[in-house]
Amino acid sequence: MSLDLSGLSDGELAALSLAGRQQAFADIMCRHREAIFRIIAGNIGDADEALDLLQETFLSAHAALGRYDPARPLRAWLTTIALNKCRDWARRRAVRRLIAFALPIDAVAERVAQDRPSHDVETADRDELVRASHAIAALPAGLREVLVLRTIEGLSQAETAQMLGVTEKAVETRLRRARFKLSERIARA
Repeated sequence: MSLDLSGLSDGELAALSLAGRQQAFADIMCRHREAIFRIIAGNIGDADEALDLLQETFLSAHAALGRYDPARPLRAWLTTIALNKCRDWARRRAVRRLIAFALPIDAVAERVAQDRPSHDVETADRDELVRASHAIAALPAGLREVLVLRTIEGLSQAETAQMLGVTEKAVETRLRRARFKLSERIARA
């Protein structure tokens, strides 16, 4: 028999989870998974990879729950973990690209042939939404994170500044730059 924990605050759920109540952390995940998924997907531009990073985010959050400060919003804490997972993913991806350049040309040609997407996927890539997602993911991290948090997640300038550890003016400037670069990228695509 499971208890209804939906009326509890995030801090109370975190405390119950630390006390060993598995349902409490499941409620935390249910409460925040959609928003965290949108943040991750908006940052990396790949829904399948975003699902993996979402799982990694919640695994890391569960392991670090003892360090969560209940005085802060849980979503902000989870967002910080998610953004760090996105940054790690981007670094791993850059290393894989570098290694691919170091491989002999035959090995690279074989990998490219194996990694070729199906015709359906190539057709779907032409869709406007996919182009926009890729364009967002191609932005530098500082611009992409502000754009996703402000535009897609609808956070205020103050909330975005707090989550990223920058000033509100920096958020405003980065958002303007991100929108400009995004419009350039989409126009070229």
